[in-house]
Amino acid sequence: MSANTQERPPPVPTKQHAAFFRQSGWLMVANIAGGAMTLGVHFLSKRIPETQYSIYGTLLMVAACLPTIPLQMMFAQQTAGGMARGHERQLAGMIRQGWLWTLILWIAAAALILLFQGRIVHRWELTDPIALWVTLLTVLLSLWTPIFAGVLQGRQDFFSLGWSMILGSACRLGVAVLLVIGLSSGATGMMTGALVGSFVGLGIALWQIRDLLWMPSLPFDGRGLFRQVMPLTFGFGVCQFMFTSDTMYAKAFFTGNEMAPYVAAGTLSRGLLWMVLPLATVMFPKIVHSTVRSEKSSLMGVVLAGTAVLSLCCGLGLCLLGPWVIRLVFPSDYVVRTIALIPWYVGSMVPLALANVLINDLMARARFRVVPVIVILALAYGFTLPYVLNHFSHRLETVLQTLGVFNVLLLAAAAWAAFGDNQRQKAEGAAVPAGRG
Repeated sequence: MSANTQERPPPVPTKQHAAFFRQSGWLMVANIAGGAMTLGVHFLSKRIPETQYSIYGTLLMVAACLPTIPLQMMFAQQTAGGMARGHERQLAGMIRQGWLWTLILWIAAAALILLFQGRIVHRWELTDPIALWVTLLTVLLSLWTPIFAGVLQGRQDFFSLGWSMILGSACRLGVAVLLVIGLSSGATGMMTGALVGSFVGLGIALWQIRDLLWMPSLPFDGRGLFRQVMPLTFGFGVCQFMFTSDTMYAKAFFTGNEMAPYVAAGTLSRGLLWMVLPLATVMFPKIVHSTVRSEKSSLMGVVLAGTAVLSLCCGLGLCLLGPWVIRLVFPSDYVVRTIALIPWYVGSMVPLALANVLINDLMARARFRVVPVIVILALAYGFTLPYVLNHFSHRLETVLQTLGVFNVLLLAAAAWAAFGDNQRQKAEGAAVPAGRG
């Protein structure tokens, strides 16, 4: 009787799944609330010229294209692993080192931009160089925020992480409205709102992890850390590159008036991920924790299925309701072009959302064999897109069609790695008893 009892499969960890859905549900609420307020900034497009709005979209993508996702996931992984092993004091040292080195890199980048400021202002058709420097300060805070947000994520303090998103977005909207409507400051005012919002979100995260910031640190294995975080940096960097770089590529080939509808379509379509990214965000530290402790976890299948259903439903809803939202938020003179771009944008975002889940799972389990493959795909996309625009088709739809093809390839590579590893592990597990018999 006891032998039969031991052979039964372990019960489903219902409490863990309940906590997962509660935490991911809260982050969905936070993402939707924060995203709605961020979208509210785009209402100001009706109060500024189209060229100013396209400048804002381009500057915003400069901050968005930073390796913030790799930074956050790296610190989430180190925090979750450190907490599981009881290495909090080594973690405190990592946080301080990360803070210092991002500051040093920012200073070097700021000096380089100062050297080429004239060219940048001319190439991007900036009417006010102050907007560039406001963007640089936003970039600095955008480099620091993922460090501390990653610590919150790794500690599974999703409540504080959600509030940092909500209050940061609220301040961003309030400041942008005040400066654009009150002072007619255009793209500079909207970027100043982004700067203040980043400052508030960062402040909340800093306060919540103050115990680690003030904790005496211990030395950590820097070489071992480097070998561990480099695959994470490249793996998550590919996801972020595929998510954000298309706007900057397009800006180099199309005028400000042409780019305004593209920025509008991208803002709405990327909103798809407001609904689905929290699932992977909550999943990641839990899988890291279970991997460190050699515990089995079935979360990936749940998250992948949920992401597929939510992203498809949200994409269909955006295609159906998008025309109404666009007419409500954006000026009427580029509504038609924005509506035409929405289906292509949605089609490129859905496979990226699914690939993101699979890559999160692979990185959490330290399965890095897929990283060189997806890096090559990202490089191929980076070279293919400008080549196609220069030699074959100079249309905004071409940007999204190329992005969609490479996101499907990214999904295929991630699925091959994730499910291939699972099959190999099952085969190895089945072979061990047979060999013993």
